[in-house]
Amino acid sequence: MDYTGYRNIAIISHVDHGKTTLVDGMLRQTLEPVHGRELKERVMDSDTLEQERGITILAKNTAVEYEGVKINIVDTPGHADFGGEVERVLGMVDGCLLLVDAVDGPMPQTRFVLGKALELGLKPMVVINKIDRPEARPDEAVDLTFDLMADLGASEEQLDFPVIYAVAREGRAFMDPDSPRDDLRELFEAVLREIPAPEVDLDAPFQMLVTSFDYSEYLGRIVVGRIRRGSVSRGESVSLIRKDGSVGRSRVAQTFTHLGLQRTEAQSVGAGDIVALSGLEDAGIGETIADPDAPEALPAISVDEPTVSMVFSPNTSPFAGKEGRYVTSRHLEDRLRREAQTNVSLVVEEITPEEFKVSGRGQLHLSVLLENMRREGYEVQVAGPQVIRREVDGKVQEPVEHLVIDVPSDYASAVIGVLSGRKGQMVQMEPQGDRTRVEFRIPSRALLGFRTQFLSMTGGEGIMSHVFDGYEPWSGDLRTRNNGSLVATERGPAFAYSISKLQERGVFFIEPGTEVYGGMIVGENGRENDLDVNVCKNKKLTNVRSAGADDSLNLTPPRRLSLEDALEYIADDELVEITPKSIRLRKKTLEPGMRAKK
Repeated sequence: MDYTGYRNIAIISHVDHGKTTLVDGMLRQTLEPVHGRELKERVMDSDTLEQERGITILAKNTAVEYEGVKINIVDTPGHADFGGEVERVLGMVDGCLLLVDAVDGPMPQTRFVLGKALELGLKPMVVINKIDRPEARPDEAVDLTFDLMADLGASEEQLDFPVIYAVAREGRAFMDPDSPRDDLRELFEAVLREIPAPEVDLDAPFQMLVTSFDYSEYLGRIVVGRIRRGSVSRGESVSLIRKDGSVGRSRVAQTFTHLGLQRTEAQSVGAGDIVALSGLEDAGIGETIADPDAPEALPAISVDEPTVSMVFSPNTSPFAGKEGRYVTSRHLEDRLRREAQTNVSLVVEEITPEEFKVSGRGQLHLSVLLENMRREGYEVQVAGPQVIRREVDGKVQEPVEHLVIDVPSDYASAVIGVLSGRKGQMVQMEPQGDRTRVEFRIPSRALLGFRTQFLSMTGGEGIMSHVFDGYEPWSGDLRTRNNGSLVATERGPAFAYSISKLQERGVFFIEPGTEVYGGMIVGENGRENDLDVNVCKNKKLTNVRSAGADDSLNLTPPRRLSLEDALEYIADDELVEITPKSIRLRKKTLEPGMRAKK
């Protein structure tokens, strides 16, 4: 195929605006007629966590063919915490489909990813999705998107974007909302018409930037990227230009291209296409693979610096080693180093041989890593997330966030009061029917631990999203937690009798029968201070009390903490113990007498 027969596009949007669903539709309408079989739902969200959470975490690429033109499609994460994934892959494409919810309009993560795309000079196409919803406001969504692009410094050419209206879950898209279609034909035609073909030289020396990895049990590491110029064939020798400027030699074992969900082996691959190469085990993200006779490096991938860090260490609790396969500091270091090779926005630093400072783009970014590790069999304990401060001209600065909340109007004033108390500055407030949308500029650390409180305050009906918005001078001390912890004093099973006697003191995180140890956090105290409690004490049996008497006790259901909830809850002197089967909270110092001295 001639290189003018390619189009390379990314689909970018806020979380849950429908981009993965749209890609599914594009695949179905081009692949099912060819293969004669039906594809499964959300086929692009192949990661288990993605399927569970309904979000895209890993950037992925696929391809469809329409009217003889191969359209390479990159499905990118919508959450700013996975911005490293976004920044890696936007350099592979020439245009983007900006998917905007017809009800919500552009949201904070839309701003983040769109800003990256515009900086790279990508040609945007705006797709207004979910226009079938009763509360849809497509014209207003278009106007808000135009204002956002102008605010981000888009060029006149970028501001002259085509608009397509869609109902992605039904596989429909059309240019005129008054003349809807039953397929995505007009979307495909607009991509061919509006997105420029890659400008490349097939006869020039080979050059390609590594943007992501895949892995095969048979082929080992597979590098993925877009060929900028020239071509390469299997078995051919290439130069590997590393980030430090050194140049090595390697050999391409096999060359692959993509179509639909298949990776197809090819004799050679050429400029303009997004391809996969095996045999390059030493290649790293952001490094250049080039013709050995003309080894010229491409610009390295630029990634925004981390804003949040946590300290990881092996599990040292009395229950250490009972549930996991990988429990030593060597196991932990090897796993973190491997992650840092492919996760370009993650930084791993050794503090001591037993402790590692892991920095990322946000709490969700790090919690997804922890969740994957526990599922792989690791035991680890982590300190609470801390924002990364920096010093400029002798003054301390901290990261700040652009926060958008959407709440029922009855709750708006209470939420605004809490955010103002956390040093948030209200930027805009807009009533939307029986709901209110409020925008804040707020220190990143003020949002640590806020999500659970926010959902409680709004009866679970509030929606919040935020994105990193730069650095500002340190805003002073900030108190985000007003309650102490209930801390177990003994090791053993928790009894209903003890919990029933103590539950007026606070809220428990455990239920009767849970194994606890001294120093383990079993609940939240109703007051500011920590309270040591013995939940392992049972009432003595007598001839007038049967063993089943505890069944009649009226116990309040415990508060179940997810991994994210646990990370948000813990104070500076506490840790989260994470194993394949359990998530526990504990004090850093387990002995009560030693804690009192600190």
